[in-house]
Amino acid sequence: MSTLIEDRGSAATTGAEGIFAEVLADVLRVDRVSVDSHFFDELGADSLVMAHFCARVRKRGNLPSVSMKDIYRHPTIRSLAAALADVAPSSPKSSVTAAIEAATPTSTLEYILCGALQLLFFLGFCYVAAVAAGVGYEWISAGSNGVDIYVRLVLASVAAFLVVCTLPILAKWMLIGRWKPEQIRIWSLAYVRFWIVKTLIRSNPCALLFVGSPLYVRYLRALGAKIGPGVVIFSRRVPVCTDLLTIGAGTVIRKESFFLCYRAQAGRIETGTVTLGRDVFIGEKAVLDINTSMGDGAQLGHASALHSGQAVPDGERWHGSPAQRTDVNYLRVASARCGTLRRVSFCALTLLLVCLVYLPLMEGSVELLVAVAPSLNNVLNPGLATNAGVVTSRDLIIGALVVSLLFFFGVVLVGPLLVFTVPRVLNLFLKPGTVYPLYGFHDRVHRVITRMTTIRFFLHLFGDSSYIVHYLQALGYHLSPVDQTGSNFGIAVKQANPFLCSVGTGTMVADGLFLVNDEVSSTSFSVSRASIGRDNFVGNDVVYPAGGRTGDNCLLGTKAMIPLDGKVHEGVGLLGSPPFEIPRSVERDSRFDHLRTGEALRRGLAAKNRYNLRTIGLFLFARWLGVFLVTVLDLAAFELYGAYANVPMAALFSLSLLISALYYALVERCVAGFHSLRPTICSIYDPQFWLDERLWKVPALEYLHAFDGTPFKNVIWRLMGVRIGRRVFDDGVHISERTLTTIGDDCVLNTGSKIQCHSQEDGTFKSDRSTLGVGCTIGVGAFVHYGVTMGDGSLLAADSFLMKGEEVPAHARWGGNPAREM
Repeated sequence: MSTLIEDRGSAATTGAEGIFAEVLADVLRVDRVSVDSHFFDELGADSLVMAHFCARVRKRGNLPSVSMKDIYRHPTIRSLAAALADVAPSSPKSSVTAAIEAATPTSTLEYILCGALQLLFFLGFCYVAAVAAGVGYEWISAGSNGVDIYVRLVLASVAAFLVVCTLPILAKWMLIGRWKPEQIRIWSLAYVRFWIVKTLIRSNPCALLFVGSPLYVRYLRALGAKIGPGVVIFSRRVPVCTDLLTIGAGTVIRKESFFLCYRAQAGRIETGTVTLGRDVFIGEKAVLDINTSMGDGAQLGHASALHSGQAVPDGERWHGSPAQRTDVNYLRVASARCGTLRRVSFCALTLLLVCLVYLPLMEGSVELLVAVAPSLNNVLNPGLATNAGVVTSRDLIIGALVVSLLFFFGVVLVGPLLVFTVPRVLNLFLKPGTVYPLYGFHDRVHRVITRMTTIRFFLHLFGDSSYIVHYLQALGYHLSPVDQTGSNFGIAVKQANPFLCSVGTGTMVADGLFLVNDEVSSTSFSVSRASIGRDNFVGNDVVYPAGGRTGDNCLLGTKAMIPLDGKVHEGVGLLGSPPFEIPRSVERDSRFDHLRTGEALRRGLAAKNRYNLRTIGLFLFARWLGVFLVTVLDLAAFELYGAYANVPMAALFSLSLLISALYYALVERCVAGFHSLRPTICSIYDPQFWLDERLWKVPALEYLHAFDGTPFKNVIWRLMGVRIGRRVFDDGVHISERTLTTIGDDCVLNTGSKIQCHSQEDGTFKSDRSTLGVGCTIGVGAFVHYGVTMGDGSLLAADSFLMKGEEVPAHARWGGNPAREM
């Protein structure tokens, strides 16, 4: 396209209009553009093109800084120039005014020493665990009969559980004392103490078993948190610097919210306060940065964030990222009677279930594995039985093979049957719209339904294929009639109650959808239907609550906040938090529409289904082989119990984690054929997209969090194809396309952050490289999209969304959803 007719005689009338027109024409590669032409509808631009336009405008230095939100709100040059007429022009060195605090230097020597100390701690922990496991096994095995063995199993399990739960508390008070606002240089000796305490707190079973109950609140109090009565915390994001956390009575913190009381930034850990008054409400996937506060009766909506220094006054309601005042009421369920007796009985029953059923079952399974597995070879091959009870390597391998096959494929076959039947029966006891008190029978039923229907293994197994639709329907989703595309849902879908989830015909969901169809207060809960309309496209990491004000034919952008008030949005797109309207689609996204109908769709879908079946087979084989390798090591460890002071046993236990890391890194490279991905724009029926889906599904990434905050995480990322620099601090980032990502030296990646080098919109897949310069910081829960470049020393604030194609200047501070210069 070399020229574009400047229609309607709309020549530029101001200097800003003329420069804007000149820059946009250059980006579009045309001779000239009309100042009254719509960027998307008439000029055929898309968000990626306009992101490049914004970047070039910022580089000019004699124009106001333009953000993508400005582009969508004012989609012509004339309206854009008029809206920014009163905004002061940015200078070429505007990054100086937005500069972040100088980075704290780190050294390679400290980096290596820190890694060595972390490794020693891990090996020591494994040694103590190995000795304790061996002693416990011997004591349990000495039982005289079945009843005696069960009693010993319960006592040993309870003792181990108490020790594991108490250890983080003791370590925190011994190594740290009381947390206070401070800065800790990353990789220093002070950081090692911080990391030990953080790792023990996050891996504590209290954080997994007791979330949402008064027992979890008591655990946080033991760690130093100041928490009032009647507080309910449903988030599994465990706060670390607990002495800096204050929560008033009756406060509710919903799922997936961050309130860590620390953040990593520019070479240092910064700790700070999070203060919540009485009867505060915090919605799903909210982020509270350090040095934030909320007054009595205040509310923070879902998919919202308080940036450092923000304070919500008493009784006010805020939402957005960064949050701003709103009139929406996010506490939408009436209270109920929920006294002390109900809370105490709930805790008592929970402890009984954990101590008498859950822990003995888990530990008993391990004991049975150790006792039975080595003898399986004798059962299968009686003529090759070993003498004097000596177990050979052949015995171990055959035993591990049989046990891993029975365990793994037993779960694969029996698991779905339980998931499909038990929640369906339990759901008969819940009525939509009825308010139930917390900590009663109905509450426990609701929790069991949620936990059983959100098992990640089965979602990974069926996601990104045609079969996810049948799986979700079996769970209870209302999807009929289904317009099958082969990519209706990704591998991460969550909900509170699947029997109250509806997704309309023709709707596609990228990944990370969280359907919130329960309402919770500090004393009560209720369930209600969450419905997404027809012909929608839902981007990544979208929280969709019951009562969301969207209808048919909507584009719900990545990390978009779904509104609960105002008109019902139809035929448009929504982006940002708080959300604003954008075009539903652009010309670039319709180039592959001919492949989504008729015979072309039939052939493409059939080929995709065949490819996805092979992917599912690879997924099962890779996961089983991983289980088999770990089983071999663990059985060998138990066989070496007592030899050389149990050092071999501890070494093999610790080696299990290392082998898992190396194994899945190798799986990643093998699936990709030892080649790097290429930036592409293609249909979802193109084999290039199918390969990306396979790379999202087959390699297991869950184990990576065991390496968070250590130098070893960077080694694993390199093995998986990430171009990563020296001394990078990774506290829990997710990288979806490893070989398209470049991370410079001394970058800081916070927990819950994400670097995603792709986008899937309707039937079109797009991917490109993203590059982080030296010393960049990605905040807690922040999202970096594809085609992004962050300059050296730049910072992206917590819970921000850096859109595709954006260019962040060096040493600049950006934030918000969508992100812009702050």
